[in-house]
Amino acid sequence: MGYLLFVTLIQAFSFSLIGEYLAGHVDSYFAVLVRVLLAGLVFIPLTRWRQVEPSFMRGMLLIGALQFGVTYVCLYLSFRVLTVPEVLLFTILTPLHVTLIEDALNRRFNPWALIAALVAVAGAAVIRYDRVSPDFFMGFLLLQLANFTYAAGQVLYRRLVARYPSDLPHYRRFGYFYLGALAVVLPAFLLFGKADFWPEAALQWGVLVFLGLVSTALGLYWWNKGACLVQGGTLAVMNNLHVPVGLLLNLLIWNQHEELGRLFLGGGVILAAVWMSRLSLRRPLVAR
Repeated sequence: MGYLLFVTLIQAFSFSLIGEYLAGHVDSYFAVLVRVLLAGLVFIPLTRWRQVEPSFMRGMLLIGALQFGVTYVCLYLSFRVLTVPEVLLFTILTPLHVTLIEDALNRRFNPWALIAALVAVAGAAVIRYDRVSPDFFMGFLLLQLANFTYAAGQVLYRRLVARYPSDLPHYRRFGYFYLGALAVVLPAFLLFGKADFWPEAALQWGVLVFLGLVSTALGLYWWNKGACLVQGGTLAVMNNLHVPVGLLLNLLIWNQHEELGRLFLGGGVILAAVWMSRLSLRRPLVAR
């Protein structure tokens, strides 16, 4: 769980960086393209190209296309119509996607994992349920697509690694992930990107470098690696922990006016959901 907790901090910080410095200032497609290119520069030179099962390669390409390509294009587009707190709010449904996809693929029903995911959603909803902008419908739909593809990528990666075990460390087979992401992001940029809407300030370039090397390269790698070390229910709940952390960082650093009482109450509910998800380790699963 240590990997997931560390990446939660990175994700929470990244949401505010995108919303405060890139959204409305830098072309969304260009920003996503820079992120995947920088991450690819980190992992592709480390990737083993021989003696890797073709089915594993194809699976990683698909996962990269889903978990980064589609997810982050939709995420950046949502910032055009939503504030940072609203984006954080609408990502609370990711645990439900994780739980339902996990159960569907395994042909089973895990009641404790589903209950934990629902409790996590309730905890995040406690934090923010009002002051939603008039354009929230479009942002909501974009983020639900992002939630689904991000959840699908995590679940599929867990299954792929389990199906194709290897003595190689994870990072030697992770470069295919970014190639899959590039297969979505590059055509999207060429078709819809705006060449005259690139970063103008050094700070914006610095944010992109941080997001590419830290959030995208290390963050996604550590998150997927951590996802292989926990149960599906715990993974579902951990997908929501960035909501209170992200709001707290946004409040402290960018002086957003959020209610601390609701923030801590919602965070406490989410932590309780983490504990509930651990019950699935000791409870029998119901086969379908």
